Amino acid sequence: MIEQFFWPESVKQALELKRQFQDEAVYFGGGSKLNATPTKTTKKFGIALSKLGLDKVSLQQGKLHIGSQATLQRLIDTPLIPDALRHALGFIYSRHLRNQATFAGEIVAKQKERVLLPVLLVLDAQVVTATGETLNLEEYLDNDRDDLLLEVILPDPYQNCSTRKIARSAAGLAVITAAVATGSHGEMKIALDGVSERAIRLRDVESRGLSDDELEKAVSDAISPRADIGGSEAYKRYIAGVVVAELLADCQQMSEEK
Repeated sequence: MIEQFFWPESVKQALELKRQFQDEAVYFGGGSKLNATPTKTTKKFGIALSKLGLDKVSLQQGKLHIGSQATLQRLIDTPLIPDALRHALGFIYSRHLRNQATFAGEIVAKQKERVLLPVLLVLDAQVVTATGETLNLEEYLDNDRDDLLLEVILPDPYQNCSTRKIARSAAGLAVITAAVATGSHGEMKIALDGVSERAIRLRDVESRGLSDDELEKAVSDAISPRADIGGSEAYKRYIAGVVVAELLADCQQMSEEK
């Protein structure tokens, strides 16, 4: 439970506070995760990020830069956001939560479902940390880092991309979330959440250039989901394969319509 808040006015001050209090401190954005079970924090000190000006969105030399503290609803309402990402932002059903939750919070929160990650992974998202590093999102997640994020960069934001969340109801927990993108040379990228401990890219499947039934089977064979309240292992294998094949068809149709 947070007992004391600090309101730094620069990134440098925020980093100094974290160094001072170390594991007893947590960065605080919108608070939608830190104040709610099961991600409710046990830290004593909150380092608020609202005064750091990290909520800007801009297009720079063809790359989309998204400030880490931009709220999800603001991003939905921003014309620069690519359609697939806007669609994924809507997977967070409650507008109240979207008005509170920050972009970085959805990335770094240790929660069971992270519905934004598949679309960000197939768009080859990069994260910029307060220490000056620029990392591929996949690398950042693989190393389970907890750096203060300044922004997310999408190097090619408007490539053909489609995403889908499978759930029992609009407000229910996701069974799986999937995304597919196709690059300018037809290369396919696939990412899934809900079929392993974290969101993953299916690079071995991507490289095989499959479609339709063959793609469905390859995706199903490549994942190892756990049975839970969302469905059995067999169901998750089946639905993941079907959804990925359908998302690839969506991307191919987008290409034909350009």
